[in-house]
Amino acid sequence: MSVGTLISITIFITILVIGIYLGAGLRKLKNISDQPVDRKRAGRKVSIVVPACDEEENIEKAVCSLLAQEYEELEVIVVNDRSADGTAAILTSIKKKYPQLIVLTVNSLPDGWMGKANALRLGAEQASGEYLLFTDADVQMEKTVIQRAVLYLENVGLDHLSLIFNNTSPGWLLNSLILDAGMGLLLLFRPWKVASSDPTSFIGVGAFNLVRKSVYIAVGGHRTIKMHPIDDVMLGKIIKEQGFVSGCLLAGNFVVVPWYSSAVSMINGLQKNVFAVVHYRLAAISILLLLILAIAVYPFWGILCGTLSIRLFCTLALAVRLLMFYRALEMQGLPLYYLPGVLVTPYVSCYIIVKATCHTLKNKGIIWRGRHYPLEQLRAAKPLIY
Repeated sequence: MSVGTLISITIFITILVIGIYLGAGLRKLKNISDQPVDRKRAGRKVSIVVPACDEEENIEKAVCSLLAQEYEELEVIVVNDRSADGTAAILTSIKKKYPQLIVLTVNSLPDGWMGKANALRLGAEQASGEYLLFTDADVQMEKTVIQRAVLYLENVGLDHLSLIFNNTSPGWLLNSLILDAGMGLLLLFRPWKVASSDPTSFIGVGAFNLVRKSVYIAVGGHRTIKMHPIDDVMLGKIIKEQGFVSGCLLAGNFVVVPWYSSAVSMINGLQKNVFAVVHYRLAAISILLLLILAIAVYPFWGILCGTLSIRLFCTLALAVRLLMFYRALEMQGLPLYYLPGVLVTPYVSCYIIVKATCHTLKNKGIIWRGRHYPLEQLRAAKPLIY
């Protein structure tokens, strides 16, 4: 047996195992739409904290969907974080119609803090609810989702609940990139296992992170993760690390987000996140790139250029990958003609990883929202993955 054939068999088996594992895990995840609504049951007060920085395009729909929630004990706090567009004017207009809306304004960022973490911290300090719901300024929620989530959290006995949203971004390439990245994140964080005692299984979702305020205070809140660009997942990590109980549900169309507006905006938006996932370690980035090349790039070229046996196993490997992508399209309600995107995304993903790494090293840190965050401070923060 040739080395090429052995490599091809190994890659096929690896992709098959990944597909089976991912499919089995997703079947274990419940959906928020299956959770009951009990309008007669009085819920504990929920404070929704929304950080907003230059969000004029989406913030009105997002905030109005929160104010329309069928949940009586609710307060909505929007933190306008140094916005230079029309965000402040839109919030003023919304407040005239909904005077209960609380708007905080951040004019300057304190040293040692990332903007979003600081905004979330300020909102949490203002909050009076027994629960805190951290969400983003481009998220729209179905009117019963908070009621369902709180009821589920209390019935199951959770301290923290995340909901995996549906993406509503436009375009085949952008959606293909998001689906590919999403499958990788699901494998990395295994949301179906977060309710277990396994400390390596944790999750946090920026679109919907619901946590008991007492737990948030006990883990140190955002002060513990103030210099981490992936603050949502890190919140889930520190909650799980300190012995509290997390859970995760699929939200479907109950929580929707236009994650990015274009493929270019995704490439630029991930500049601050990609290298942070592996805690700025070049060896880990190299391994990640090799995995993408082996699993997602090699099978296609093996079909084109390999021997008969190599083509056979590469065809099987690509077929499994296409099937996984097909199921992801179905779950997100996306058209099946997006399927060929699976052949393009690995190259774009490698470009994003290399670009983010090079920019971080060149700038000796990350530049985000006009602010430079030194690499030594970023490396001093708690790592997402050990």
